[in-house]
Amino acid sequence: MDFESKIISRQIGDILYASGLTIGTAESCTGGRISEAIIAIPGSSDYYKGGIVAYTDEVKERILGVPHEILEEYTAVSEEVARQMVLGTINTIDVDFAIASTGYAGPGGGTKDNPVGTIWLAYGNKEEVRTFKLTEDFGRDINLAIATNKAIRLMLDFLKDLDIKSE
Repeated sequence: MDFESKIISRQIGDILYASGLTIGTAESCTGGRISEAIIAIPGSSDYYKGGIVAYTDEVKERILGVPHEILEEYTAVSEEVARQMVLGTINTIDVDFAIASTGYAGPGGGTKDNPVGTIWLAYGNKEEVRTFKLTEDFGRDINLAIATNKAIRLMLDFLKDLDIKSE
């Protein structure tokens, strides 16, 4: 993990630890890398409850509660599914915040509408879920590194926007 990711993860941890709030993850294409970034910080068990690697539509439906109709209509690589993954994580793991990722990291798997490099990130809480779409293809390893770093940076910005105070 790069130095910047550790700094961002530390800042997320500081905010969550001080406030007594919790976070979880639901990852498809990133396969646990976002979780890895969060738990790299000693003491993360105080605020990180866990993550679900929902690599298949079946897991997205059964574990995270993503409606089958949404997967059918929009496909797994969509803003709508990423949003549902955040909400499903909040409900399934019982956390205050969640981060989710779904996409085509490569080298294969893309479509005309969603080429390789298309990765949807979602993050937020029960009241607000924000999304971000990555669209560049730099090769699998770099796509995954960029998605992981961007996801935690967006989550940090969200927490700062909320101006959470410690309990």
